[in-house]
Amino acid sequence: MSKETLFGLSLFPYLAFLWFATKSKQFPKLGLWGFYGTLVFVAITIPAGIYAQTKYHDVLANVDWLHGSAESFLTMTNILLVLGFKNALKAKK
Repeated sequence: MSKETLFGLSLFPYLAFLWFATKSKQFPKLGLWGFYGTLVFVAITIPAGIYAQTKYHDVLANVDWLHGSAESFLTMTNILLVLGFKNALKAKK
């Protein structure tokens, strides 16, 4: 199985996770936004990778300004996750 196929198939369990997490109403809202942001990160990274391939004839990881921009968005989603769960733990105490 190719890595592209595996990547595409991995979206289905993640979408199921997001659906159950949202439906459960037990996830901290900010943390849930972080998980959704990770999905947006994937949606941003795919066209960025295609652009890097067509414009620079290289993989996304080797086009610093494009890769850095994509990774900074991932960093923001990770911050949302951490803050969301940190606030939830604080509220429990």
